[in-house]
Amino acid sequence: MNFFIAIRENKMFLTVLLAWFLAQTLKVVIGVLSEKRFNFKWFVGSGGMPSSHASTVAALAASTGFTFGFSSPFFAIAFFFAFIIMFDAQGVRRQSGRQAEALNQIIEDIYLNKGIKQERLIELLGHTPVQVFIGAALGVFVAIFSYR
Repeated sequence: MNFFIAIRENKMFLTVLLAWFLAQTLKVVIGVLSEKRFNFKWFVGSGGMPSSHASTVAALAASTGFTFGFSSPFFAIAFFFAFIIMFDAQGVRRQSGRQAEALNQIIEDIYLNKGIKQERLIELLGHTPVQVFIGAALGVFVAIFSYR
């Protein structure tokens, strides 16, 4: 079967892709409204409201439940995969972002005093618990809408 036909007919794939796309699009809209400018990095980057990580894995778990049943081992795998990804998005990755922020300040202080020159680190890596919750809710909503 042709790859593109198979993808077009894969409801789970399209549902998860839609959840990711909506979350990324909402980040851009929120960024434009709050900062009065457009930045393409908002569409492809990580961090921000809502969490596209959470939206994607929540849509995957919900779609798996709708497709194979919520008592299936496939749903259990998808659910715990989603849980780990969401925990990591608001925990470890958020702390990494805070560390990047502190290191950037140290580098800035050194540079201003004519010390070493260093590229800035990416500070917006993780999500707040609210961003993860909203992203997960968006993903589940997209899956419910797709499967109803």
